[in-house]
Amino acid sequence: MSDFRQKCIGKANLIGSFAAIPHAVAVEVMAQSGLDFLCIDWEHAQISRDMIEAMVRAADVHRVPAMVRVPGHAPEAIQSALDSGAQGVLVPRVSTAEQAEMAVKASRYPPLGGRGVGPGRAAGYGYRIPEYLAAANERIVVAVQVETAEGLANIEAIAAVDGVDLVFVGPGDLSVSIDAIGPAGVDKLSEAIGTIIRAAIAHGRTAGIFCASPQTVGRWAALGASFFVLASDTMFLGAGAAANCTAARAELA
Repeated sequence: MSDFRQKCIGKANLIGSFAAIPHAVAVEVMAQSGLDFLCIDWEHAQISRDMIEAMVRAADVHRVPAMVRVPGHAPEAIQSALDSGAQGVLVPRVSTAEQAEMAVKASRYPPLGGRGVGPGRAAGYGYRIPEYLAAANERIVVAVQVETAEGLANIEAIAAVDGVDLVFVGPGDLSVSIDAIGPAGVDKLSEAIGTIIRAAIAHGRTAGIFCASPQTVGRWAALGASFFVLASDTMFLGAGAAANCTAARAELA
């Protein structure tokens, strides 16, 4: 079992971030910041399939685990991400137990799943296929993202699916899906997030959540979450530039 998966399922507190800038340099900068892992955001960022591999390779250089948020439930995307050498996948908009089962099946080799065998980077381009096959099922982190009203309604069944390591809350989409946007929806959203975290823990899964700022990490940790994706490289870039520009103008005032 990889150190990363052991920490994930062992519920060690892990803080990572989304990598959305499609360049190895951005990954290297983030990897040297002290984060526990990076999650390459193939779902929302303009990242090509070949760039995924380059970004995973850049994270590997600094020995920072990289997982990939894939663009949907397609087994081909999950396999491509894992063949690149990613140590896990985050599958978005999982709303049913059947979708969670599909994510597990696509991530695991037989007899635990249906992942296809290929000579990708993860398997040493064919030179280390037997070794990779022998260890991959124990090394790969399978995370499902619950972020819809349907997923909230089905959370007990989703969290009960064998092979799911981590149940991850997507607060943004969840707030839209359950009509809990803005200040008026704060309590409703908090209740929904709590329901998901508690269900994950009750079924022996690790609970994770996206946090736009560090200030919310402690709140969700108090409920049992232990896997946190803190903002993203683009968000940090924008916030850092804005803060320093404001400070520079203050010096001129």
